[in-house]
Amino acid sequence: MASTVPAALRSQVKRHFSDYHKPQKSPNTTMPTPNGPDEHSFLLNGQTAQTHDEGHGSWKQWPISFVSVTWETLKSNVYVNWLLIFVPLGIIAGALGWSPTAVFILNFLAIIPLASLLSFATEELSVKLGQTLGGLLNATFGNAVELIVSIVALREGQIRIVQSSMLGSILSNLLLVLGCCFLAGGLKKKEQSFNETVASTMSSLMAVASASLIIPATLYAVMSLQPNTDGKMREANILILSHGTAIILLVLYVLYLFFQLKTHAYMFDEEDGKANGDLEANGEEGNQANTKEPEKAKILSPLAAAVALVLITVCVAVCAEYLVDSIDSIVQTAHISKTFIGLILLPIVGNAAEHVTAVVVSMKDKMDLAIGVAIGSSMQIALLVTPFLVILGWIMGQDMTLHFETFETVVFFLSVLVVNYLIQDGKSNYLEGAMLIGTYIIIALAFYVYPDPPAPDALNSLLTNGTPF
Repeated sequence: MASTVPAALRSQVKRHFSDYHKPQKSPNTTMPTPNGPDEHSFLLNGQTAQTHDEGHGSWKQWPISFVSVTWETLKSNVYVNWLLIFVPLGIIAGALGWSPTAVFILNFLAIIPLASLLSFATEELSVKLGQTLGGLLNATFGNAVELIVSIVALREGQIRIVQSSMLGSILSNLLLVLGCCFLAGGLKKKEQSFNETVASTMSSLMAVASASLIIPATLYAVMSLQPNTDGKMREANILILSHGTAIILLVLYVLYLFFQLKTHAYMFDEEDGKANGDLEANGEEGNQANTKEPEKAKILSPLAAAVALVLITVCVAVCAEYLVDSIDSIVQTAHISKTFIGLILLPIVGNAAEHVTAVVVSMKDKMDLAIGVAIGSSMQIALLVTPFLVILGWIMGQDMTLHFETFETVVFFLSVLVVNYLIQDGKSNYLEGAMLIGTYIIIALAFYVYPDPPAPDALNSLLTNGTPF
């Protein structure tokens, strides 16, 4: 049978077996002995690999390796991965036409662990690709759940769902996730510090993003007061402004990536260098930490991570399809506005993995990483995902614009303002975290009682009759 195995495969298997044979020839070698084989030796049910044919033994390890890798992947985030049982239930509920409430809840719960696994696979693959390509990959898949749900909603013409889910994801990361990081870390340590220069750069870009929403809303309000402009002309002008602004925001994000990964990478690596220096100063403890750090991302090979990304993305797309289809029925039966669903409920799905990750690293006093997860994710949505959806809507023939409702725009601006004030000193504590969480709860209550805006035709009729909106 061994002659039927390809030569490359036989040589690979022989290299694995060499760790077992070498100790028999040289007792003084440091390789493992037959009484204590290492974890890489091909042993099965207590029998040595010598009792099996080389090719036959190699292929029998595939199921064991697959099960082992799957188990390690599921253990990567046990807090949310147990919710994977809702993935088949949600797909079955949507395919069999169960009640819209059941379809919405099951698929809502199903997307949470899928988001966690998507984040895990992205991190595994980005480590193998290096810093630059890894950064681009994280930018692409970091907010993949929000992007997939929004693309499905955009294709069905649910513009309000798309806009509110984008804004809700930004607010959730800025206020809820960052607030939980400050609170959790502050309960373990009185005061934590982070790189204020990096945080200030991110918050400045968020201020630019808020300006990109304020300008269309203000322009629309001004044009509404002019009697010589009708509703169609206003919408056309806002659409032109949104398309141009979206292109500029995308260019700014590309420049930020170049700034972060190339020209000013030392600014973003400054805190990591200090941490490594502190560990090295502690002697053996620092050496152990440095040797353990690279081993954190060795569960999935690049091919396995890429396959996992594809499979998880397909599952998210299917669940998102059923989730979006059930929204209209949920609005009618549960008397919840589309704005509240998009702003509060859907971001919980997309940000679940980021939320858990940010809180865990903040409790380990890694505040720079927590800031990068919270504010960095918000910045990606504001400068990359939202402009991309505007351009995609332009291609698909959907009138997706950057004109958000006035109340939503004001809430976004105030949220960015509060975060800028709290992070400007480069320090955090539990009180600042409580303030951010409290602000988010106030906003959630406001949007719970906030009604959906009227349709464009109804709004144009109100404006034409002189009724203020």
